[in-house]
Amino acid sequence: MRIADLLARGRTYSFEFFPPKTEEAEQQLTATITDLAPLKPSFFSVTYGAGGSTRTRTRDVVVNMARNGTVPPMAHLTCVGHTRDDINSLLGEYKAAGVENILALGGDLPSDPSQAGPSDFRFALDLVEHLRDHFDVSIGVAAHPEVHPRSATREADRRHLALKLGRADFAVTQFFFEAHHYMRLRDELAALGVHKPVIPGIMPVTNKGQIVKMAQMSGAEIPRWLTDRLEPLTEPADIRRVGVEVATKLAAELLEAGAPGLHFYTLNRSTATREIYGNLGLGT
Repeated sequence: MRIADLLARGRTYSFEFFPPKTEEAEQQLTATITDLAPLKPSFFSVTYGAGGSTRTRTRDVVVNMARNGTVPPMAHLTCVGHTRDDINSLLGEYKAAGVENILALGGDLPSDPSQAGPSDFRFALDLVEHLRDHFDVSIGVAAHPEVHPRSATREADRRHLALKLGRADFAVTQFFFEAHHYMRLRDELAALGVHKPVIPGIMPVTNKGQIVKMAQMSGAEIPRWLTDRLEPLTEPADIRRVGVEVATKLAAELLEAGAPGLHFYTLNRSTATREIYGNLGLGT
């Protein structure tokens, strides 16, 4: 099932995973997927490592989902470290497995840039256009409500996103913590004549150090009021409780504002996502 078609029917609720590196991590991912399956998600999303470092693992997880699961997968794909032949070969494998959804990304260089392979695509837009011109798939792109950290200006960021959405079917946002960031992004795209679905990404805080690092990488701001609530907490259960409460409130505000769905960054864990779902009355 194509995500573009799912969005045309109504709201989507989706879960994102990263490919496991060890046997133990693989077992954890399998358990998480099993726990989340009863929530009847619209699709699963599988990330791609910096410089294509998880290419094989991502492909294996996505292909297994497509062949053996009931939830359509969306494979992340990056420009960095990929030639046209690499992309064409991988898309051939996905087509054979029945994978119909791709999230086209610029991607990050690996920690050692010399380890990155040759790249025929400079920007995500280049990859989107190649996919649109040569493959029959549903294409998503990334959106940054608080602006991509490498964008020169807010206006340039929005113009580039508008160009991507001119060829892609939908966007999925980076996580953020205040609904007004999403509303502003939506209004800015509308002012540019773009009305494609933009699915907001939800990241429940379950680990203080981890969320700070991820926010720094993505350009997301952790608001002072959230820092003040988290700072005195030391017990993981208390941190997750606040994280779930904040994420539930944000998700409810986004749905009330007409968001076309919700995309949950699970970090390969199910508890927080299931609690948010229950709080919202979804999946029942």
